[in-house]
Amino acid sequence: MGLITTFSTWLVPCLIAIVLLYGTFKKVPSYDAFVEGGKEGFSLAISVMPFLVGMLVAISVFRASGAMEALIHLIAPLLSAVGMPPQVLPLALMRPLSGTGALGLMADLIHTYGADSFIGRLASVMQGSTDTTFYVVTVYFGAVGIHQIGDALKVGLLADLVGVICAVWIVTLMFG
Repeated sequence: MGLITTFSTWLVPCLIAIVLLYGTFKKVPSYDAFVEGGKEGFSLAISVMPFLVGMLVAISVFRASGAMEALIHLIAPLLSAVGMPPQVLPLALMRPLSGTGALGLMADLIHTYGADSFIGRLASVMQGSTDTTFYVVTVYFGAVGIHQIGDALKVGLLADLVGVICAVWIVTLMFG
């Protein structure tokens, strides 16, 4: 077993032991604090549920209505001109909305075109270089009561756009 493997195996148990020892040293009831944190986490999960359901319904309506297919058809010539296959546009659009939905689209692209194809590689890099911006903003900001999300949303979507552009550029450079 290598040094890194040993270190990574023991890191979390050692951190837990350090926290428990520190709590004991400071005379903090560690188990009670753990249970209280669990209660707060559970209530947070319950409060986040309406935001999550609303977001997932909106995604389903967008896909089922055919709006995504119409958008792809509309901008396919522009995408081809910049070197992005139109087949990965649903992934680029879905990724800021839903990580699970994007993962399903990526798996479908890899199944259809192959993992070693340009589309498969681009989908994989795109999945890793973008984030679920709407999910993060909707769920986490909604859970803590932040209602003015404009700037955070703009910056998050800009970061996603940069991630998509860089994914296309890097995959084209490396495998194009």
